[in-house]
Amino acid sequence: MRHGKKVNHLGRTDSHRKAMLANMATSLIKHKRITTTLAKAKALRTYVEPLITKSKNDTTHSRRTVFAYLKDKDAVTILFREISEKVASRPGGYTRIIKLENRLGDNAEMAFIELVDYNEVYGKTAKTEKKATRRRGATKKKATEATETKAAATPATDDLTIVEGIGPKIAEVLTAAGISTYAELAKTDAEKVKEILTEAGSNFNTADPTTWAEQAQLAADGKFEELEKLKAELDGGKKVDE
Repeated sequence: MRHGKKVNHLGRTDSHRKAMLANMATSLIKHKRITTTLAKAKALRTYVEPLITKSKNDTTHSRRTVFAYLKDKDAVTILFREISEKVASRPGGYTRIIKLENRLGDNAEMAFIELVDYNEVYGKTAKTEKKATRRRGATKKKATEATETKAAATPATDDLTIVEGIGPKIAEVLTAAGISTYAELAKTDAEKVKEILTEAGSNFNTADPTTWAEQAQLAADGKFEELEKLKAELDGGKKVDE
């Protein structure tokens, strides 16, 4: 039973856990993205985000408080000089966790955690939305119009896993990089896709995207019978002859 278990100890003593999280937070601040296990990434998020919030108030007291956690002068300097300016308009949620393929050997769940504002591929500046209050007598027409507007603003996505060689994890990475439809994948060359997968982590280095654009084009044109014939000639996304 897990009654009352609010903190994941990560199989370590309290002092070891604090030291590990301090080192991971320092690495995240310096490198803006690190790869670790999913459990450690979730623990790190609750550890580092309050420190980032603290950095928005650049005072001697705030710096000393953050240094008590990180114990690294360079990391504290970067946090208060660079990162605090970058996240000034963001009201929380400074980090993003994206799952990766399980680790070979022990099959541990892997993920990378990054600072949202430092991702140049699909990072966007945060906008603080003002909450609007409405009276009880508001008509249903306004609610219907708001729902239709929200549905129209939501971009359509395709099931990229239909392409031979693309699994759910790779589809998540491509969608996060802005490639969410067959047409977008067809227009993206293999080198660009390989670069995106390499940045996502070493677990995706074995993927071969050479035929993904061709398969995506057939899917975009609705030629699914021809796509199935092409997939029958492939092995893991690449041609058997190769």
